[in-house]
Amino acid sequence: MNLLKAASTVSLLTLASRVTGLLREQLIAAAFGASAATDAFNVAFRIPNLLRRLFAEGAFSQAFVPILADTRERHGDETTHQLIDAVASVLAWALLVTCIVGMIGAPVLVWLIGSGLAEFDLAATMTRWMFPYIAFMSMVALSAGILNTWKRFAVPAATPVLLNLAVIAAAWWGAPLFVRWGLNPVLALAAGVMFGGALQAAIQIPALRAIGCMPRFAMGWTSLKAAWHHPGVHRVLRRMAPALLGVSVAQISLLINTQIASHVGVGAVSWLTYADRLMEFPTALLGVALGVVLLPQLSAAQARDDTQAYSDMLDWGLRMLVLLALPCAVALIVFPKALVAVLFHYGQFQPQDVTQTTRALMGYGVGLMGLVGVKVLAPGFYARHDIRTPVRIAIIVLVATQAMNALLVPQLGHAGLALSIGLGALVNAGWLLIGLRRAKVYLPLPGWGLFVLRVVLACTALGAMLAWAGQAIDWIGLQAHWGLRAGWMAAVLGGAALLYFSILLASGLRPAHFRRRA
Repeated sequence: MNLLKAASTVSLLTLASRVTGLLREQLIAAAFGASAATDAFNVAFRIPNLLRRLFAEGAFSQAFVPILADTRERHGDETTHQLIDAVASVLAWALLVTCIVGMIGAPVLVWLIGSGLAEFDLAATMTRWMFPYIAFMSMVALSAGILNTWKRFAVPAATPVLLNLAVIAAAWWGAPLFVRWGLNPVLALAAGVMFGGALQAAIQIPALRAIGCMPRFAMGWTSLKAAWHHPGVHRVLRRMAPALLGVSVAQISLLINTQIASHVGVGAVSWLTYADRLMEFPTALLGVALGVVLLPQLSAAQARDDTQAYSDMLDWGLRMLVLLALPCAVALIVFPKALVAVLFHYGQFQPQDVTQTTRALMGYGVGLMGLVGVKVLAPGFYARHDIRTPVRIAIIVLVATQAMNALLVPQLGHAGLALSIGLGALVNAGWLLIGLRRAKVYLPLPGWGLFVLRVVLACTALGAMLAWAGQAIDWIGLQAHWGLRAGWMAAVLGGAALLYFSILLASGLRPAHFRRRA
C-alpha cells in the first residue's frame, strides 16, 4: 500500500467534509450570528461531540484498532470476525444505556459545561434531542476501525459529509418551517444533527458487507453474556482504561474552556466555535488523515517486530507534518481576518464577530503544529500498546493549559483560551517526540536539516505574501461584493500555494521524496 496515496485519498475526502462543514457554519453564522441561541446550540452539540471524542473516536479507537490489526495479522480473518461481533454487541448495549441516562440528565450536563448561558433551557432541550447522536457516531467509529484495518479508507473519510449536508438542509429549509410551527428555529439544527448521525451510521452497512465484516449483534441475554466474556472484549476494555484517562484529559480541558467562555460574555462560545471550524481544515486534512493511515500500519509493523519499518513510517509522517502544517500555521497567524471575513461575514455575523473570531483563530494558529503533531506522534505509542505515556503527558499539559488560562484569559478574554490550547498542544507534541526518541522507537532518517531549511524559506515567502494581501485588501468592506471577495481570496491563496511549492521545487524537493509503501 502506498502511504502517500492512502493519506491523499483520506485528505481529499476529508476536504469534502470540511468544505461542506464550512458551508454549514456559514449558513448558521448568516442565519443566527454569534447570539445566545447559537451559544446554546454549540454547547448542546458539544456534549454528544465530547462523549464521541471521549469514547468513540478517542479511547475506543485507540484501544480497538491496534488489537484488531494485531488479531488479523496473527490469527487471520475468522478470529478477527469473532472479535468484531463481540465488541460490537457489548458496545451497542452500553450505548443504549448511555443515551437513556444522558437524555434524562441533560440539564445537569449543560450546567456542567455552560452554566453561564443566557439560553440555558434551550440548550438543555437541544441536548435531549441530540444525545442519541453519540450512539450513531460510536457505531461509525467501530466501522471506521474495521474499514481502515482492511485498508478501506474512503467511506470513513467521506462519512462526515452526510452530517454537514443534513445540518445545511436543516438551516436552509428546516429553520423557516420551525418558525412557521411556532418553534425556535435553532431547534431545526438539532434535528438536522440527529438525521445526519443516522445517515452516517447507515452508510457504513454496505461498506462493511462488501468486506464481509458486518457485525452480528447479540440480541438475547445468553449471547450478550458470551460476547461479554470474549477475551478480545476484555483486552479492549483494559486498553480503554488508560486511553480513556488520556482522552478525557483533553475533553476536560475543552469542558473547562467552554465553561469559562460561557461566562466571558454572549458570543464567546460561538467565536471560539467558528475559529475551531477553520482549524479543523488543517487538523483534519493533515493530522487526522496521517493518523488514520499510520495507526493500523504501525500496529501491523509492531506485530511483525519490524522496528525499521516502524521508525521509517513515523519519519515519513513527521516530514509530511512539517511540509504541509507549517505553511498552514503561518497562514492562520498572518492572514486570519481575511479567512474569517470571506467565510463567515454575512447576514447576522457582524464586523465585531469577525474581529473576535480572528483573535481566537490566531491563538489556535500558534499551536497548529502541535495540534497536528499529536495526531501523528500519538499513534507511535498506541501501536506499541503504550497508552500510559501519552496519558501522563496529557495530564501535565492539562494543568499547564489551565495555568495559562489563569494568566491569559483576564488579559485576552476568549482569545486567551485559544492561545492556551495552542501552546499546550506544542508542549504535548514536543514531549511525545522526545519520548519516542528516548525509547529509540523513532530514529530520524538523514536529511532533516536541509529539508527544514527548504520549508522555512518557502514559508517565509508565503507569509510575506499573505501578510501583504491581508493589509492591502479591505476584506470586511467588501461584504456587499461577496463574489469579488471570494475571487480575491482564491487568487491570494492560490498564488501563495504556487509560490510555496515553486520555491520547494526550485530548492530540489520532489514529490518522489514522500512516496512510501507499507
